[in-house]
Amino acid sequence: MTVKFTKDHEWAKLDNGTAIIGITHYAQNALGDIVYVELPEVGKKVGQGKEAAVVESVKAASDVYAPLSGEVVEVNTALKNDPSLINSSPQDKGWFFKLKVANSNEFNALMDDAAYKKHTGE
Repeated sequence: MTVKFTKDHEWAKLDNGTAIIGITHYAQNALGDIVYVELPEVGKKVGQGKEAAVVESVKAASDVYAPLSGEVVEVNTALKNDPSLINSSPQDKGWFFKLKVANSNEFNALMDDAAYKKHTGE
């Protein structure tokens, strides 16, 4: 599965019209220890670049923006009990939600790994 990134440090993996969404290793590292996450409701329609979730750390609260437009079809309920999964596994077990993608062309316009590394200076 191809992973793409936003300038706001979200990632998306697209698989058969459904995207898995989360925040990047860079973002969780900047936030520090994650203590709470507010996930969207299943069935919520989100627009690309619009607020979809909230993550709180010991340092700050931060909005998580939808990298793609679509409808939320699943949320990672494990994060409610263990938000530290975002720190330990941001691009695997620490995913936030899954979207039924409205426009797959939005995915193509996101940054690939090389462009994201250049964006973050990593």
